[in-house]
Amino acid sequence: MADRGIHKGLTEYGDRGFSAFIRRAFCKGLGLTDADLEKPVIGVCNTWSELNPCHRHFRELADAVKRGVWQAGGTALEFPTISLGETFLHPTSMFFRNLQAMETEEMLRGQPLDGVVLLAGCDKTVPAQLMAAASVDLPAIMVLAGPMLAGRYQGARLGACTDCRKYWGEHRAGAMTDEQLSMVEGALCPSTGTCMVMGTASTMAALTETLGMTLPGGAAIPAPLSERVRHAEDCGRQIVAMVQQDIRPSRILTRDAFENAIRMLHACGGSTNGVIHLIAIAGRLGIELPLRLFDGLSRTTPMLVNLRPSGKYHMEDLWEAGGVPVVLKELEPLLQGDALTVTGKTWGEMLGRVPRAGKWQEVIAPREKPLQPEGGLAILIGNLAPDGAVIKQSAATPELLTHRGRAVVFTSQRDLAERIDDPQLDVKPEDILVMQNAGPIGAPGMPEAGSLPLPKKILAHGVRDMVRISDARMSGTAFGTIVLHVAPEAAVGGPLALVRTGDEILLDVPNRKLELLVPEEELNRRRAAWRPPEPAFRRGYGKLFLEHVLQAPQGCDFDFLRPAR
Repeated sequence: MADRGIHKGLTEYGDRGFSAFIRRAFCKGLGLTDADLEKPVIGVCNTWSELNPCHRHFRELADAVKRGVWQAGGTALEFPTISLGETFLHPTSMFFRNLQAMETEEMLRGQPLDGVVLLAGCDKTVPAQLMAAASVDLPAIMVLAGPMLAGRYQGARLGACTDCRKYWGEHRAGAMTDEQLSMVEGALCPSTGTCMVMGTASTMAALTETLGMTLPGGAAIPAPLSERVRHAEDCGRQIVAMVQQDIRPSRILTRDAFENAIRMLHACGGSTNGVIHLIAIAGRLGIELPLRLFDGLSRTTPMLVNLRPSGKYHMEDLWEAGGVPVVLKELEPLLQGDALTVTGKTWGEMLGRVPRAGKWQEVIAPREKPLQPEGGLAILIGNLAPDGAVIKQSAATPELLTHRGRAVVFTSQRDLAERIDDPQLDVKPEDILVMQNAGPIGAPGMPEAGSLPLPKKILAHGVRDMVRISDARMSGTAFGTIVLHVAPEAAVGGPLALVRTGDEILLDVPNRKLELLVPEEELNRRRAAWRPPEPAFRRGYGKLFLEHVLQAPQGCDFDFLRPAR
């Protein structure tokens, strides 16, 4: 009794009997009965916010979860944490991911909970909650927001935010009027839910399901559908069973589970952000996921999911085709089948009942005829990125995957904004755009600024892609030949800080190389003259962030939140 339910973790008043008495009294004030207080207490962690439109339907989902908890014999108590709306946060939602992870962790530790249902969806909320769950190791299950339905414009299906970028580029090129752009703007987000392409939110949903942290089938159900509500209710019932069976994240989030998730990341042409987030979640459990593991699994994992921005379809099409379980069925010979899920069963046990991809659809390719023989992402190494960099090769221009060009350097996001459309900018289509000081410390927060806009003078000639390199991230909805997460970042003196306009750079994705073709003596001279930028913050959370954030290959978590060695 003392170590579970409402009697768990009594508030310290120096008298435990009084602590239990006063807690019961306030529970009675909530309208709870003695019978309620004898049941497992299930927290419903809700990230609903009017500043996060992707989570607009979370009040309804939370109610469905609570119905399921009560039906299964638990006591459901809802509580909020901060919510990270991708397009609403400055400087970037990634800057606050660790803050949300910390808040969620402390609320799970500090409150009398036997288990928790985590409601998340928009990009950074999902990894933040998984990081917290991994650290606390309380029985936990996730309910995901689900994707939006596709919008429509002049007969075309729209996918946010892949088409945000596509049509904005056309507008910048002068190929769309303000009125046409306004029509697109009103149609891009036609319902609640996360971006309906394989952006970061959909990627993290697919990875969460693959990791075993939500009920099978939950990643792809469109947000507005009644099935999403029924799924939430099922998760509410399941968390009570998980408490009874003591199924905790440490039993689910094993190295085998993470290897399965990495294969899913590659097979679905997922977001480059998935690399950072998987590393951060695994790091909370002391599991190392080196970049070479991601690249090795990419070499042996076929790309199977035909979703934008790497393909042509949307998340609602993936749902209709069977969702993540069918993708996993196609990957089955490559998977670690003993990985446990929130169901209490392994993927090996569950995939025996899942059919292979149906011939009637084109969304999930059979493993014998993949869309591409390798995974969607590749890891690059070289003297420009000695600790690694990432490229989404599945969304790049094939002709640019091997390219040698002259660098055109921007020293910051501000410098980029001020000069990219300058008619006097010395730039040609075959050049390589380079942006510095946009990493975890330099930006700060490593914003999704890596998909640098092309200069208007280049767009005017019909060019729609150039090689772009930075220490920033990019949205999973973005496309192009874009090298990201260059590590170490420029702001800590990484080689990216030494690049100058006119230098030659070699990009060789097939051979996984990223080289700055400058003599070592010249680089040493530049290195000796380099000085770190002034810190962006001198107080508060910003100061803590700058002093403790790790680099991209370590997941950009805080050093003090990983297990002590």
